[in-house]
Amino acid sequence: MSESNAKKRSKTSGWKIAVRIMIPVLLVLALFGGMVFGYVVLGDQELSEVFEWGTWKHVFDLIFAP
Repeated sequence: MSESNAKKRSKTSGWKIAVRIMIPVLLVLALFGGMVFGYVVLGDQELSEVFEWGTWKHVFDLIFAP
């Protein structure tokens, strides 16, 4: 009986590890997808500018300017 419990725990812990890895990966993908959609589709800009540091520094300065 203890062997079956050990097998169940290993499956459960493996699943939990996979979920803990998948959630941050999906959040990062959603962030990049949202940036691309907002900047390219809604903002009508070039895709290459999405990942430039200066672009997002400018956006940050516009939002949080005193």
